[in-house]
Amino acid sequence: MKFTAPALALLVLSSLGLPASAQSRSEVHFEAGNYGAMVSGTVVGNEYVDYLLGAKAGQEMFVELTVVDSNGDGTIYFNILPPGSTGEAIYVGSMDGNSTTVPLPADGEYTIRVYQMGNDADTGKTTGFNVDLSIQ
Repeated sequence: MKFTAPALALLVLSSLGLPASAQSRSEVHFEAGNYGAMVSGTVVGNEYVDYLLGAKAGQEMFVELTVVDSNGDGTIYFNILPPGSTGEAIYVGSMDGNSTTVPLPADGEYTIRVYQMGNDADTGKTTGFNVDLSIQ
């Protein structure tokens, strides 16, 4: 079989396993008088969504993740990353569950990272979710 130069280039590019599209980052702000918020989103394949919120050492963060819909198994989790983290988590949902209250060790911006695992991540499935967040 003979390939033209553009067809060959497309074939090579499609086999490289190019990275997933850019990850999503959103700052979470509580309305005046509230200490919590509900955020919603969607994760596709190996992508993840980050929710950023500021807190102080000694406060407690409550996070609960629920699946809204999925065209796969809905294998979605969250991690809590402390200020300055390069991926290290103080809470790993895939090991500890999708609801927690965590005492916060430092002042700064915390990240709630929502992601899929397993077949849903590997096959590009889409999962919609809600995250209930509060800090006290």
